[in-house]
Amino acid sequence: MLRRAGPSLRHFLLERKIGAGYSSCSSEVKMSRPVQARRLEGIDKNIWVEFVKLAATYSTVNLGQGFPDFSPPDFLKEAFVRALSRENHMLHQYTRAFGHPPLVKILAQFFGKLLGHDLDPMTDVMVTVGAYQALFCCFQAFVDEGDEVIIIEPFFDCYEPMVKMAGGMPVFVPLRPKAPEDGKLMSSADWQLDPAELASKFSERTKAIVLNSPNNPLGKVFSRGELELIADLCVKHDVLCISDEVYEWLVYNGKEHIRIASLQGMWDRTVIIGSAGKTFSATGWKVGWAMGPNRLLQHLRTVHQNSVYHCATVAQEAVAQGFRRELELYGKPDSYFIQLPKVLQQKRDWLVQSLDAVGMKPIVPEGTYFLVADISEFKSNVPDVPDSDEPYDSRFAKWMVKNKGLAAIPLSAFYCGAHKNNYNHFIRFCFAKEEATLKAANDILQKWKREKTSP
Repeated sequence: MLRRAGPSLRHFLLERKIGAGYSSCSSEVKMSRPVQARRLEGIDKNIWVEFVKLAATYSTVNLGQGFPDFSPPDFLKEAFVRALSRENHMLHQYTRAFGHPPLVKILAQFFGKLLGHDLDPMTDVMVTVGAYQALFCCFQAFVDEGDEVIIIEPFFDCYEPMVKMAGGMPVFVPLRPKAPEDGKLMSSADWQLDPAELASKFSERTKAIVLNSPNNPLGKVFSRGELELIADLCVKHDVLCISDEVYEWLVYNGKEHIRIASLQGMWDRTVIIGSAGKTFSATGWKVGWAMGPNRLLQHLRTVHQNSVYHCATVAQEAVAQGFRRELELYGKPDSYFIQLPKVLQQKRDWLVQSLDAVGMKPIVPEGTYFLVADISEFKSNVPDVPDSDEPYDSRFAKWMVKNKGLAAIPLSAFYCGAHKNNYNHFIRFCFAKEEATLKAANDILQKWKREKTSP
């Protein structure tokens, strides 16, 4: 065996360091140049990071986050187990990057009938890591530096930072509440767009409008007339529509969800965003999709293939089986798409009664998991703080979770910075919860009521 002659390279380099005055314990030289990309400036804060931590620390009942605390349907869980345990070992490997073939095929078949279009599963459907990634792909694919994107307030909070990250300029237009008839609770239908105000937001710089119906956080289901107003403006100004429809099956009291892509002139300019998490009560699976004409989706595929590239195969297989079942049962009483909204409507009505009984004024939602309540009568609990930049509803929600153990989300989180204090006396609750969870929330509210009325 030959022995290396002379000192090792490591020994030689160590000697040089020591000779130059270094030691193995010396501190590292830190970078002084900025490392953060400019596109991240001003979007580092996130309402969910803060309030999820508060809920985990203080709450006994979490009605803040938008996920069910009940199980997905048995048929879906069984489909997942079958996919996981089946002898087809390829379900544990990569599948097609833009969507597992069985899933894109059934999605094209299912939604093609609803939209009145023949969808090509290989070009008109793309599977994503939840609806969140589908949204991100849209903004990255379509929005250039200086493009304007119209966002209807209140809006799901990721729209604004995603537009800004793409270099775009968000332009906000609010739904404005109209007072209900005497003796009636306000409905999400009472929050409406002003047609002239909406029209004024369109310009030659407008690239897209984001539509979320049913709307999170308000629960508003846009009517045909409202959608036709938006569609006419999109066609007139040659604007894209990014249609976030993740709560499409969760509509109540016979309300109809109308897909804007089915309106005249809209298929060619609309990308529809969907979610298996909301559809099948399995938010942790993170299976979503985008649908639209190939001329639009080809650009989403470019973003997808250069970022996430691929979604979990087994979850896609299980969701495909779930949709096959629902296609067979479509419109029938045993359909999960019929059963789930019935169950959730009962939960909604129960929470409406609980909040109304203690003096919070609920806005009855037409759809989604969510219910917004007016907290104006509770201002004595959390007095205003002079010169505070934090909206009142945010301070109230923090006080409520710390002192009452009940978690909710401030509505101001769903508005742009300039408008947060215009709607700062509302908080959002999620009612997609087990009966025991809603009962525990009611117990907290009733105790609170007794404390308020006791001498």
